[in-house]
Amino acid sequence: MKILIINSGSSSIKYQLMIMPSNEVICSGMIDRIGLETSNITFKTSSHSQEETLPIPTHKVGLQKVANMLLDAEKGVIKSTSEISAVGHRVVHGGSDFSDTVKIDDKVKAKIKQLFELAPLHNPANLEGINVAEEIFSSAEQIAVFDTAFHQTMPEVAYKYAIPNYLLTENKVRVYGFHGTSHKYVSEKAINFLEKGANIITIHLGNGCSMAAVKNGKCIDTTMGFSPSNGLIMGTRAGDIDQSVIFYMIKNLGYTPDEVNAVLLKQSGMLGLTGYSDLRDIEAEAEKGNRECQLALLMNAYRIKKTIGAYAAALNGLDAIVFTAGIGENSSHMRKLICTEMDYFGIQIDLEKNQIRSKEIREINATNSLVKVLVVPTDEEYEIANQVYNLLQN
Repeated sequence: MKILIINSGSSSIKYQLMIMPSNEVICSGMIDRIGLETSNITFKTSSHSQEETLPIPTHKVGLQKVANMLLDAEKGVIKSTSEISAVGHRVVHGGSDFSDTVKIDDKVKAKIKQLFELAPLHNPANLEGINVAEEIFSSAEQIAVFDTAFHQTMPEVAYKYAIPNYLLTENKVRVYGFHGTSHKYVSEKAINFLEKGANIITIHLGNGCSMAAVKNGKCIDTTMGFSPSNGLIMGTRAGDIDQSVIFYMIKNLGYTPDEVNAVLLKQSGMLGLTGYSDLRDIEAEAEKGNRECQLALLMNAYRIKKTIGAYAAALNGLDAIVFTAGIGENSSHMRKLICTEMDYFGIQIDLEKNQIRSKEIREINATNSLVKVLVVPTDEEYEIANQVYNLLQN
């Protein structure tokens, strides 16, 4: 069975065409920096690899580009879209309606659209991917895998807000959590690597960032909440902020609610602090002595370090921390900043190991570190494909 996986992030599209259940990857690739003039496109097969840089203004344009590459007469991997049995879509927010993988119909799409306001950087892109895929791969089953599903094991003390009870019971206002597909995949890999059930903190760092406290494979807490906007400092999102700032901006500074929302989601985070949203650019500027970039990196690491302390308490112990996603896997500088002066928690990294680049799971902790520090490359596409295949077999 050929399954195409479409993983639309806030500024990227990852894709893989896989044969299941053998887990054979026919092709894979990524489009990042969507919305910029310098979008990067990769397309890889067993015999061919190509990269190019060109403007990709929207997710729709990006997805059409992916389809064209798959069907290319010379370098493509399929002759007809009918070869694809299913398209698995990562959908960020499932609200209280979806805790499992589902086949997509009009009702599912309507629910995804209803949740646009709670995941404005993601759900619209996810639904766009579904609509485009339905047009291009019309004979394939369309399947949705929700980011919120993994976090459904959180206890009430973790997912409930200290607001009037009716807002939970009647309006479903609660912590949902996100990046669940990634947190699930890497926590399972870490547990297998450690060969024991464990207290693990998974740290997903990309354009969007989140952390999860995982006890014996079950999520007990996570940094993102009702929407994927709070918690850590992100590429363009502010993360945690005093809610009074919102009312101050509206009442005293003349912002409309929509303008405040745009500021906090699209103009804040690393972009607001430095003028750059891509960490690679920020690290390059920091090396040149740009103080704003240097401070932003320290602020980012500081927020993560505080959360490690909080989750170590919630877990009542800590066996390992896991770095994953684009920044977590590739930025040795961020990992170093986060793990510096964490001796109290028994966290010490080996600076030489930290510099090594690899696509395999690896330890980067010093030999005398009481806590394992792992880099686990995430594979949300595999996790999605596996869930899609299992759904279609039942």
